[in-house]
Amino acid sequence: MDLKNFTHLPFYIKLACVLFSLFALGALVILARDILAPLIFSCLFAILLMPLANFFERRIRLPRGAASMIAVILLLSMITVVLYVIGSQIANLLRDWPAFQAQISRSLWNFRGWVSENIGITRRKQLNVVNSAASKVTSPDAAFVGTTLLSLSSIVLFLIFTFIYTFFFLMYRRLILKFLESVFLEENKQKVHDVIEQVQVIIRQYIVGLLIEMTIVATAVSVTLSILGVQYAILLGLITGIFNLIPYFGIFAAMVLSATVTLGTSTDSTVVIYVLITFLVTHVLDSNIILPLVVGSKVRINALVTVLGVVIGEMFWGISGMFLSIPVIAVLKIIFDRVESLQPWGIILGDEEKKQNKLATKLKVEDEEVAE
Repeated sequence: MDLKNFTHLPFYIKLACVLFSLFALGALVILARDILAPLIFSCLFAILLMPLANFFERRIRLPRGAASMIAVILLLSMITVVLYVIGSQIANLLRDWPAFQAQISRSLWNFRGWVSENIGITRRKQLNVVNSAASKVTSPDAAFVGTTLLSLSSIVLFLIFTFIYTFFFLMYRRLILKFLESVFLEENKQKVHDVIEQVQVIIRQYIVGLLIEMTIVATAVSVTLSILGVQYAILLGLITGIFNLIPYFGIFAAMVLSATVTLGTSTDSTVVIYVLITFLVTHVLDSNIILPLVVGSKVRINALVTVLGVVIGEMFWGISGMFLSIPVIAVLKIIFDRVESLQPWGIILGDEEKKQNKLATKLKVEDEEVAE
């Protein structure tokens, strides 16, 4: 069927075709998760490491393979240091697990007493509700341990393939660029090249900004929790910085985890309140000051699309999908803003309607000038 005649078909036929295409695309994305997820992570890492690889290749005169390998090893070393610090902190927490379990039980008992005195719900009724949740938190069984070990092995394999793919992306980056340019028609090659270059620059700035934001948030939370006397403050700060890469959901997940650890390690229950206040203040400052200042406004995505992207990413790929949702949407927005027929989609993904309309108008005028 000629694509030009597609617009003249009845509405129900076009709707059926669009829905079938979306369903088929979603099914392929879900089925190919184990391949696509590390590939996308590798692509982002390769974009981040490309200036470093170019430095080793052009300034130090290393072969491309050696330059790419050194860049990947440096990134792997940084991640290994972070994982080592987190692992050592978790090992200390596991050694204190009996005391942690006992403290959680005492805290729950005191809380049930407060509820019984002020709300009128007896301890027995509360016990039936809380018992299962408390047992899952404080008494992990063999099945849970087995699942955890399986998940850890899967994460290790995921990281191995990710760094292998990153090396090959850096090694064959010029070949990949030529392939992407050759896929499109001759008159579109320059625009494709401009889009690829713009995606690389903006995504690199975006990732560096996120890493700086993560460092600031992790440091601030670690210092604040240390001042409050919370144990494992460094562990909770690092987890908060990493979780903060997931918009909205990550900071609140870290808040719940930190409150639980504080409740199980501190004899003063009021410290939990200060921990909750710390995370709320951190979220407000991060959203309104740190994120706009550090990450910048190169790619601004509105809150509705951000939340939908995180939810859909979790439905498709789980936790990895939540981390990848925002970079993928950012890449799509860059492409939509540069392609005239897709500019309305770039506008709906944007943060402020006025700025997005100006952007779409500017790009349209530029395309008309090039055509003339």
